[in-house]
Amino acid sequence: MTQHWIDIKNANAILIMGSNAAEHHPISFKWVLKAKDKGAKVIHVDPKFSRTSARSSFHVPLRSGTDIAFLGGMVKYILENDLIQKEYVAEYTNASFLLGDDYKFEDGMFSGFDPATGTYDRKKWAFAKDEKGISKRDKTLKDPRCVFQQLKKHYERYNLDTVSSVTGVSKANLLAVYEAYTATGKPDKAGTIMYALGWTQHSVGCQNIRLGAMIQLLLGNIGVAGGGVNALRGEPNVQGSTDHAILWHILPGYHAVPTTTWPKLEDYLKATTPKTNDPKSVNWWGNRPKYVVSLLKGWFGDNATAENEFGYQLLPKCDAGVDYSTMFMFDRMYQGKMKGGMIFGHNPCISMPNTHKIRAAMQTLDWLVMGEVHDTETSSFWRQPGLDPKKIKTEVFMLPSCQRGEKDGTTSNSGRWHQWHHKGYEPLGESKSMGWMLVEIFKRVQALYAKDKGTFAEGVLSHWWPEKYDAEQMSALINGVFTRDTTIKDKTYKKGDHVPGFAALQADGSTTSLNWLYCGAYPEAGKNLTKRRELTQTPMQAKLGLFPNYTWAWPMNRRLLYNRASVDPQGKPFNPELPVILWEGGKWVGDVPDGGAPPMAEEKGTYPFIMQAEGHGQIFGPGRVDGPFPEHYEPAETPLAKNPFSQQMNNPCMKVAKADVDLLAKNADPKYPIVLTTYSLTEHWCGGGDTRNTPYLLEAEPQQYVEMSHELAAEKGIKNGDVVVVESIRGKVQAIAMVTVRIVPFQVEGKTVHLVGMPFCFGWTTPGCGDATNRLTPSVGDPNTTIPEYKACLVNVIKADKVSELAI
Repeated sequence: MTQHWIDIKNANAILIMGSNAAEHHPISFKWVLKAKDKGAKVIHVDPKFSRTSARSSFHVPLRSGTDIAFLGGMVKYILENDLIQKEYVAEYTNASFLLGDDYKFEDGMFSGFDPATGTYDRKKWAFAKDEKGISKRDKTLKDPRCVFQQLKKHYERYNLDTVSSVTGVSKANLLAVYEAYTATGKPDKAGTIMYALGWTQHSVGCQNIRLGAMIQLLLGNIGVAGGGVNALRGEPNVQGSTDHAILWHILPGYHAVPTTTWPKLEDYLKATTPKTNDPKSVNWWGNRPKYVVSLLKGWFGDNATAENEFGYQLLPKCDAGVDYSTMFMFDRMYQGKMKGGMIFGHNPCISMPNTHKIRAAMQTLDWLVMGEVHDTETSSFWRQPGLDPKKIKTEVFMLPSCQRGEKDGTTSNSGRWHQWHHKGYEPLGESKSMGWMLVEIFKRVQALYAKDKGTFAEGVLSHWWPEKYDAEQMSALINGVFTRDTTIKDKTYKKGDHVPGFAALQADGSTTSLNWLYCGAYPEAGKNLTKRRELTQTPMQAKLGLFPNYTWAWPMNRRLLYNRASVDPQGKPFNPELPVILWEGGKWVGDVPDGGAPPMAEEKGTYPFIMQAEGHGQIFGPGRVDGPFPEHYEPAETPLAKNPFSQQMNNPCMKVAKADVDLLAKNADPKYPIVLTTYSLTEHWCGGGDTRNTPYLLEAEPQQYVEMSHELAAEKGIKNGDVVVVESIRGKVQAIAMVTVRIVPFQVEGKTVHLVGMPFCFGWTTPGCGDATNRLTPSVGDPNTTIPEYKACLVNVIKADKVSELAI
C-alpha cells in the first residue's frame, strides 16, 4: 500500500476492483465514506453486488478474469482523450524512455519467448542506452520507440466494442467508469485504487495490479495525497509476514533467495544489486550489500565474518528455475518426494486449490507437525470421510497454539504501520505462542546436532538463536545493533547500541538487522516506537490526516511512499491545497521525504521513484516474467473458444504442474459452461478454522452455499434453498442454492455466460456445514507469484437427487 488508510479520505475518486471492502475491510471503508461525503465518486467493479456496491456511487459487474481487458480499455481512453498528467508522466515515469530494437509485440506475444521452457528472455525488453550507459529519453513523448508511443500501440486494440464483448460490461457502464475515474488526472485531483484477492488470485494476477499502477502513473496519482494503489489484506499482519519473508522466494526485506547460480556472496550481490549511471537516480537498492550483510550478521552473529562471506555459505541454496511455492511443494509431496512437514496456522486441506490432491498428498508423509488453535481439516486429514485411519501411515503431532490476544508482539497493517500488540491475558491450558514453539524446537534440534552431528551440522550449529522467545528482544534485533564501536558522520556508536535507521547499516559486519525496512522502529534501547500512541500534528499534517507520532511506519516513519512525486521539479506541490511535502527554506517540510535529496531541478536533485534502478515509475515494466505491458489472456479455464485480442488464449507463462495439466477443462467446454468465483464472508475468517469454532459466527453463516442468478436457476430448475451439486473436472461439492439478484448473467462474445459464487470457509470438521469449495478450483498459478487462480474456473451446477454424507 503506497499510502495509509486515513489518506483515502483525500481522494476525489475511488476505484474498488476485486474487493468487497465494506464487509471485509471495514476500517478502510470508513475513509472511503469520508471521501464520498466530501463529493468523491466511489466506483465498485466486481462480478457480484455486495454491501460495497450498495454504498458506492455505482456498481459495475464484470466477468471474472477480465480485469486487464477492462483496465486496458481505460488506458486507451486516457491516451486517446489526452488525459495524462503531462509533467508528472514526462518527468517522473519511464514513458519517455526509448526501447531497444529487440522489443516487439505481435499477436499476444512479446519478443524473446522460448516455447520449450515457457519463459521470456527479458533482455529483449531493454531500454536503448547512450554512450554513458544512461537510458535514452524523449520528453516530448513523440518518438515511435518511446514507451508512451508503444503503450498507445499496445492498447489500440482495447476499444469499447471489444472490451465490452469480452468483459460483459455494457459500453455505457465502461464509459461511466472511465469518465469518473480519469477525471483525477489533474494536479489538484487524486484517485485511489483498492484491490484484494479478486485481483491477485488469477493466472494474470500480478499484471492486474501492474495495470492499476500504470493507470495511476498516467494520471499522476502515486505519491500524492489521496492517491495510491492499495492492497486490502485478508489478515491483520499480511503486510508484516510478507516483509519478513513468509514467501519462499525472498529473504526478509525483499532480497532474492540465494540460488545455485550464485555460489558466492559476491555473485549474489552482483546479480541482485541494480546499477545506474544516471547521477539523478538514487537507486536505493544499491544499498543491498549493507542490508544483506547486516541480515547475515543478525542470523549468524560472531560466526559471520568477512573471511567466511558473513555466513553466506551456511544458507541453503534453491536450485535455479525450480518453483518452491506451496502449489509445487504439495505436488512434490503428492509424488512421495517428502518425508515430513511442519504446518503452523495454515489449513491447506481447505485453502489450497484442488484439495483432493492436497489431501491425497498428505497421506504420503511419514510425519506431520501441526501448530493450531483448533482441530482443522489438515490436522485431521487422516480421519476425513472415506478414509480408514488405520491405513494412514502419517504420524501427526498437534501443538496447541495460543490465540493472538494471548501474546505480545507487533503487526504491520496495509499502510505499513508497525504497531505493538499487547498481550491481553496469559495463554490458556498448555497452549503456547508460535514464537515459543519455534524457539524451543530449534534449540532441541541444535542440541541434537551438537551431540550427534548430522547432515550439514555447521549450518545448524552456527546459527545464533535466543535462549527463550521474547517479543521485545526480537523487535530490537529486527531493528539491529552495532557489533563494535563505529563512527558514522562524526557520531560514535558503542557496541550494542541500536542502529538509528537503515542509512546507518554497513556492509563490513559492524551492524546487524534482521530486516532493513524496520530499522529505525527501535532506534534506542527502551525506545520502541511501535508503542507510541501520540496524536500530535502540525496544521499541515492535520489537514492530510497524518499522525506521525502514532506508532511507526516503514520505512523511517514515512506515511506516503514516493511522496517526492507529489511536487514538481522545483519542489512545489502539484496540489497546494493538500501538500504532502514541500521544499521550504532549503529543506523538506511535511511527511518524511522519500529520500533527502533536494527537488529534481536542483543540481543535487534526484528522481522520486528511488526503489527503481532508473528512479522513474515503471509504465513499462521489464521485471515481470510474462510481459512488460499487461495483456489480456483468458483464465486457464474459459467459457470462450478464442481470445478476441489475440491468438494467444492463456498466459503463456502461467504455472501448471504436470500432474494437473489433464485436470483443466477445455476452452468453452460444454460440460462445464459456468464460471465460478470464490469470496470471503464477513462472519468467517479465511478458511474458517477459528470462526467455525465460534458458535455465534457459525450460526450467522452456518453452511456452504452457491450464489446464482434467477436466470440460471430457472434454466436449471433450481429454487432458492435447494440442495445442488457444483461440479468441475476435478471434483464435486454439495451446497445450498442461493438464488439472488446480486449476480447477473453476462453477454460475452454473443452468448450468455453465467457466473456463480461460493465462499471458501467451510470444511468437513464442522458438522453439517459442507466441504471445501477448493475441491473445485484448479492448480494453476500466476507466473510471477504462483498464487493460484481461485477466482475464475469452469463448473456445472445441477439439482441434487439426494443429500450425501457431506451435505449441509
